[in-house]
Amino acid sequence: MDENPKVEDVAGGLRLSVNSMKQYSMDQDVNGVLLMADIAVYGSLQDEQTFPPLLTRIMSLGIPVVVPDLPVLSRYVVDGVHGMVFSRHNPDDLLRIFPLLVSSGGKLSELADAVGSNAKHLARNLLAFESIIGYAKLMENVINFPSDALLPAPVSQIQQDSWEWESFDRVTEQTAGGITDIDEERNRVEQSRIVYSLEEDFSKFLMLGNLTVDVGNSDVAEHDLVIEDLSVAEQMQSSEEYQRRETEEIEERMEKDPGVWDEIYRNARKSEKLRSEPNERDEGELERIGSLICIYEVYNGAGAWPFLHHGSLYRGLSLSTKARRLSSDDVDANRLPFLNNSRYRDLLCEMGGLFSIAYKVDEIHKKPWIGFQSWRASGRRARFLITESLCNGIKQVSLSIKAERILEEAIQHESKGDVIYFWACLSMDSGHIGTNDSLSFWSMCDVFNGGKCRTAFQDAFRHMYGLPSSVDALPPMPEDHGYWSALHSWVMPTSSFLEFVMFTRIFADSLDAAHGSTGETTECLLGFSEPEKRHCYCRLLEILINVWAYHSARRMVYIDPHSGMFEEQHPVAQRHGFMWAKYFNITLLKGMDEDLAEAADDGDFQRDAWLWPLTGEVHWQGMYEREREERYRIKMDKKRKIKEKLLERLKYGYRQRSLGR
Repeated sequence: MDENPKVEDVAGGLRLSVNSMKQYSMDQDVNGVLLMADIAVYGSLQDEQTFPPLLTRIMSLGIPVVVPDLPVLSRYVVDGVHGMVFSRHNPDDLLRIFPLLVSSGGKLSELADAVGSNAKHLARNLLAFESIIGYAKLMENVINFPSDALLPAPVSQIQQDSWEWESFDRVTEQTAGGITDIDEERNRVEQSRIVYSLEEDFSKFLMLGNLTVDVGNSDVAEHDLVIEDLSVAEQMQSSEEYQRRETEEIEERMEKDPGVWDEIYRNARKSEKLRSEPNERDEGELERIGSLICIYEVYNGAGAWPFLHHGSLYRGLSLSTKARRLSSDDVDANRLPFLNNSRYRDLLCEMGGLFSIAYKVDEIHKKPWIGFQSWRASGRRARFLITESLCNGIKQVSLSIKAERILEEAIQHESKGDVIYFWACLSMDSGHIGTNDSLSFWSMCDVFNGGKCRTAFQDAFRHMYGLPSSVDALPPMPEDHGYWSALHSWVMPTSSFLEFVMFTRIFADSLDAAHGSTGETTECLLGFSEPEKRHCYCRLLEILINVWAYHSARRMVYIDPHSGMFEEQHPVAQRHGFMWAKYFNITLLKGMDEDLAEAADDGDFQRDAWLWPLTGEVHWQGMYEREREERYRIKMDKKRKIKEKLLERLKYGYRQRSLGR
């Protein structure tokens, strides 16, 4: 240890010999030095901002501590319980403390043992508390929570508590072999029983393998027979390989009977079948033949595969071509080319998958009923899956087998009017009707969209219908404690689905236009964090189906995902006077769709990044007439050519070309 003049001065001031006091740095064996002490005195009188780490280390070793009455120390160390506290303004107080810790026989007293044990327990709790606080601060500073997430309490509200370390000690004692222990005299004892037993077992293993072990020099020498055996084995292996190749060459040169042609044909057909097996139709696709409904599960990424269903009722819908499940008949949402652009795919989320199904729907879906379900409904990781937002706190969101059977039976007998069945929903039970903190449909939407849901919806609605700013553009939604659909988990007739997609395409385009989209750069006002801004329209479009279904007079029926019980929400008879049916009329929507299609067909784009033509089919009456005229022109050209050919034959006759030229 290097000599330090300051340490020598302190030793001289205490009337101690020079060699009786030494200084150890923190990068040396601090624990070894501390374990030699019976009592530790923390002599620093400087005010600390936090509990000193060195003092925590001393207490964790079970050594009784004597500390000054500093505020940060007095906050945790109770005098006579976790340690002994002396007055920093009265150093003579140490003369009172030491006799309490040392008995008349020169050993530690019972009070010292109790103080050391309590100090060790306190140090463990302090270390655990510091770890929890540090991890919580890291989470707060690193993770950007979305605005609709149920945030935990702030770090400042975390309270220190006492852990039941006895449970950990029992486990530690069972697996403490080979770990440094402390005897009664506080000397470190190395328990190396496991090392010796391993060396003994290893020595026996080497002896069985004809190996000799020199424990003193740790040199392992292989026996000569081992090398000879390896060389013989290599020669035998090479000889067998040579004979096998020679036999194969001889068989190839010999003539063979090809066998019966029927057997050859059968083998060829079998090989073709095996080769084309990946192109065979999926078992689920075969089971879906004849069924009335198909539910498409929207997912994006291979991580969602375990949460997807299999069977005749479900079919996957992948938003990414690369993340599509292998050996399955999942639909690729990129059949709409604009979804290859990651910006639009992130902007619309699951709604992009709905647009892809509606695009030339007869090529994909030919059933009278259609349904959708997000993979998050099965994964139970969606942002809606918090107790305050679920229907009556229900945790199961995806349909059970019983609910699936009841739903299929219900749609077979459903013949009156349009109806939408949904099973993942929002509940408005978090607040109280008539109070300031009551949650309505639009207030919940504001929570999910950074407080800008109503403003964004009104701007998009005005742009969609060309309404003046003086007209109210926020459709009323009732506050009747009813349930609203969420997570794109619903079933409806295919014809109704196409109407909904027609409305949503126009609304999404108006939302994009009113939101100030300019090319690739868009400042999202519907979110705070980076993920929320990247998926800007997703949360608003996810609950848009409620506005459309309510104001278009569709029956809304909630299915309990566990029991399959039906419960109609917001009955149509109670909506009179609240519905804005004129804005959701199918005739009006078709007219708007044709106007947009005509503008797109004429190349009259409303803006540079026009979203509507990218989201689906572009058709209007003029295109049908032009296609009919084109078919008629091709037909007449064909007739004209045939007539000219006949006239030419009548005039000049049939001439056969000369042979040999």
